[in-house]
Amino acid sequence: MKQLHFQEKYPITVVDVQKSETTYTTAEEIAGYFRSCIADTPRVTYLTTFDHLAHTREIEGEISPDIQAAINVVFCFGHALPNPQVLAVRPRSIGIADMGDHFVISFTDAPMKPANDAMQAWALALRNR
Repeated sequence: MKQLHFQEKYPITVVDVQKSETTYTTAEEIAGYFRSCIADTPRVTYLTTFDHLAHTREIEGEISPDIQAAINVVFCFGHALPNPQVLAVRPRSIGIADMGDHFVISFTDAPMKPANDAMQAWALALRNR
């Protein structure tokens, strides 16, 4: 697991999972796993699954040749609305990229520690499944 700043400003967490480390074989299967994690977590709401690769192909955007699938699972941990600025960091999204021999799981760090802890645990647990 790596914590870094994407484009030097966005704090993100990245988990690289070799296909030999997990029983999941596709990004779609991993998206289903994350949907299950979300459903099993109180006060978290699943919103949608977005096929980022299909979208980028449709608009004829640039795609790294290594990416075989790219999916975002979108959900919300929002337990409160203390101010309008919190909307800028919600909802959450976990990205799943199939890179051939491994998956790259990534998400923007949340300002709420329990949300980060849950997303990290979900991503790291892929290695045991």
